[in-house]
Amino acid sequence: MPSKSNPFDARLRALVGRIYPQADQKAICDRICAAFWPEGTHRRKRARAPSNRLWSEQDAVLITYGNSIVDGTYKPLDLLEDFLTERMQGVVNGVHILPFFPFSSDDGFAVTDYRAVNPQLGDWTDITRIARRFHLMSDLVLNHVSSQGSWFHDYLQGREPYDRFFYEGNPADDLSQVVRPRTTPLLREVETRDGAKHVWCTFSHDQVDLDFTNPEVLLEMLRIIRMHIARGVRILRLDAVAFLWKEPGTPCIHLPQTHAIVQLMRLLCDYATETVVLLTETNVPRTENLSYFGNRNEAHAVYNFPLPPLILHAVQSGTAKFLHRWQSAMPPAQLGCAYLNFTASHDGIGMRPAEGVLPPAEQARMIEAVTAAGGLVSMRTLPDGREAPYELNCSLFDAMRQTFHGEDEHHHARFLCSQTIVMSLEGIPAFYIHALLATPNDHDAVARRGMNRAINRHRWHYPELLEKLGDEGSDQARVMAGMAERLRLRAKQKAFHPNATQFTLALDERLFGVWRQSLDRHQSIFAIHNVSADEVRVSAYAFNMIEGERWVDLLSGEDIVTEGDDITFAPYQCRWISNRG
Repeated sequence: MPSKSNPFDARLRALVGRIYPQADQKAICDRICAAFWPEGTHRRKRARAPSNRLWSEQDAVLITYGNSIVDGTYKPLDLLEDFLTERMQGVVNGVHILPFFPFSSDDGFAVTDYRAVNPQLGDWTDITRIARRFHLMSDLVLNHVSSQGSWFHDYLQGREPYDRFFYEGNPADDLSQVVRPRTTPLLREVETRDGAKHVWCTFSHDQVDLDFTNPEVLLEMLRIIRMHIARGVRILRLDAVAFLWKEPGTPCIHLPQTHAIVQLMRLLCDYATETVVLLTETNVPRTENLSYFGNRNEAHAVYNFPLPPLILHAVQSGTAKFLHRWQSAMPPAQLGCAYLNFTASHDGIGMRPAEGVLPPAEQARMIEAVTAAGGLVSMRTLPDGREAPYELNCSLFDAMRQTFHGEDEHHHARFLCSQTIVMSLEGIPAFYIHALLATPNDHDAVARRGMNRAINRHRWHYPELLEKLGDEGSDQARVMAGMAERLRLRAKQKAFHPNATQFTLALDERLFGVWRQSLDRHQSIFAIHNVSADEVRVSAYAFNMIEGERWVDLLSGEDIVTEGDDITFAPYQCRWISNRG
């Protein structure tokens, strides 16, 4: 009898056939395996099955640049390790160090060398040392590389294999449908050994798009992934992955070949002996974003991009109406998948995910409030040539200084409420270091560097930061203490497992609430957040708490009576009402 075909070989061959139908597929499959499993490594006999065991309620991620903390003496990565070890143990167990490679622009996202650590930050020993203590996430900047790196230099000189590494466009092609995240021209004319060419630049003219129609590009990226895994990386953030494949005459975003490449990477990770999680970075409307889960065969995790604008709107406006409506329609993540929840990142607060969710008038009020707080607005070009808001650039702490009615005395409570929502929802919470540290807008950096995003990419002088954290009255100490206390508490609640059951509660519009139940059904938590400056009273009967059990607010320690008096919420107060206090 003929032997059954190997499931891995069959799936890999099918994916390569979808990406490169005209190529020698067996040869490419062999080279893919050699790239991802070089000599001295091997793959699992069976794929790692989808499960909810890749993460737990103890997981939380800190997002930071390698040089968000500096002192002019020690290596920034040494200072980061000290901060993580001394301040973050038990608060977070994962760290996303934003691109730590040599680069030419965009704060690391124009990579010149994927195989090196930026010497201004430290070296690989520093990276691997952090990776031994925290789950390490790194950026795989897939779509483009720096125009000042060796790959593009060799392309200009016509040197193999890089002479075919970059996507060349034709100004005569129909490019009117191409989705753009920026307002700069899409094509850049360059002079090569073979004459003038037009290279494709989705983001900036210093970030030249790679040509994944050439299998050599994919193979090189797989070698880079393997090298990063060997250095301790366990979460791969696929940056700008949605733009990977180009076809003139199409939007050049989310094309079938792009999804097939993500599926191929997931297949390799499922057979890797190391536990590697794929996270896709797709700052797009909800349906497009969720498509990267595939059928449990693409990303393990996706960013919950609508959360930043919706949570900001809720606490600025004092109503959870739109946040509630959106969350009620969100599907639970499939088995083996999870959401990454956040409110702030190194980029701005993306407005594209708010499309179709927040009415234009509400978006305009948000923009007005953020600009009143000193924030900025970045634009993108629409296919018809008009411009639309792409993101709000502002420190999240400063953005929440303003409501639609102006400033008030509830700034800190409002900010902590916004972060508690992130901790309460289905998924893995992630926190940008400048949210955790209540960092204000850095207007000097904007003026010095000439880019809006610099407003939220401050570099703390470590002695000054430690002094702030030692002053109990400072914004930094108050915010960090409040968030650390809640994160430590959260890590002990099985009902906050990233895949624990979630149901959105129908309450007063000033309250945003979800019911969470642990996977073993032993613990329930009613996570209720007052997003307004009003005192709100609500009957305990509204929560359907089971009678006969002791219910306690984990955040205040207060016993909750299931019959009789109403439950009172002070302005921006949050409650985690649990039956297992």
